Amino acid sequence: MMETYSYLCIDLKSFYASVECVERGLDPMTANLAVADPDRGRGALCLAISPSMKALGVKNRCRVYQIPAHITYITAPPRMKRYIEYSADVYGVYLKYIAKEDIHVYSIDEAFLDVTQYLSLYQLTARELAVKIMADIRETTGMPAAAGIGTNLYLAKTALDLTAKHTKDRIGVLDEELYRQTLWNHRPLTDFWRVGEGTANRLARAGILTMGDIARAEEQMLYGMFGIDAELLIDHAWGRESATMADIKSYRPKSNSLSSGQMLLRDYSFEECRLLLKEMVDALCLELADQGLTAQNVSIAVGYSYTTGLKQSAGSVSMPDPANSYSDIMPCVLQLYERIVQRGKPIRRLNVTCSGIAKDEYRQYRLFTDAAELDREKKLQQAVLEIKRRYGKNALVRGMDLLETGTAMTRNRQIGGHKSGE
Repeated sequence: MMETYSYLCIDLKSFYASVECVERGLDPMTANLAVADPDRGRGALCLAISPSMKALGVKNRCRVYQIPAHITYITAPPRMKRYIEYSADVYGVYLKYIAKEDIHVYSIDEAFLDVTQYLSLYQLTARELAVKIMADIRETTGMPAAAGIGTNLYLAKTALDLTAKHTKDRIGVLDEELYRQTLWNHRPLTDFWRVGEGTANRLARAGILTMGDIARAEEQMLYGMFGIDAELLIDHAWGRESATMADIKSYRPKSNSLSSGQMLLRDYSFEECRLLLKEMVDALCLELADQGLTAQNVSIAVGYSYTTGLKQSAGSVSMPDPANSYSDIMPCVLQLYERIVQRGKPIRRLNVTCSGIAKDEYRQYRLFTDAAELDREKKLQQAVLEIKRRYGKNALVRGMDLLETGTAMTRNRQIGGHKSGE
């Protein structure tokens, strides 16, 4: 007999906005507040808006200028470090009830909890346990939460996204039968987890508009459209999900990479962007060294101003040996940059990715490698990392970082591309 699972998917309501409300002694559910960087003007993206503003019709992730003029609200600059601290406090609440092996943190404000073995322990239903945890989150942090309850991970997430918002206690519950009864005719398809605009548009062209339509469609046709990805789509149409918490915990990616990217607030020239590239490679080299890793390959992607109508320039380069030092990686990356990027065209986006990641201890040197020089640079990197850990990322910077066009020092004060609040 197959085991029946019980999962919770808990989300912190309008997380960034709720934190800012709590910090100001305001009720996150009734106060009008938007989290946006005022330094970026009225075109700034609202990272979050409070539930009361959503109730007034304001769209999440809107631009400041899109908020109707008649709405009075507080603008709060983002403080990513503070949000991480609140998220950690919430995780601490989960640990009061559930072992870490049964918790999967999906994002800074959302987590899956496998409560299957805990319901009998606490003599509670899944809903009762959800209520208890949500109340503890509110008492501990001041944060309002919502929850989805499902017999698998997909249904828990779907219950959170689609049904919890329509209940007074902000808790949605789904099993496979209830899912088919209540959501097979739901539109649009993009409301469902992992169904993007591209997938929905392709299905629409085939006359498929709902999950019920997918369930009733010829599987051969779906596999012809989406290949192996059709398997997940079909399973989700029926409310099925084979992955368990144990599968998530045991998963190990086949390959790893480290990346860095930034959207530029103005047009940058070829020469200015070359400086940014140096800064980004320097930061990635330190990150590799800090984790005891090396990279075999580096890729760059450069996006131009939309006024040019140009596609991005992208390419990759392989180092002669796996490396994590600036002196080894940077010359290869600069050669690539000089070769693929169009001079004289305004640049608005830059991404750098290190791949072919491996443990530094497994590195093999060529016959003529200067081991002493590599050892010297390794010790220098460790000294730099120690200073940055102790005194902050901007405690020690390269001379290029002080140039007017550089962004490294600003980025060092950010988390996830947004102000840390420090």
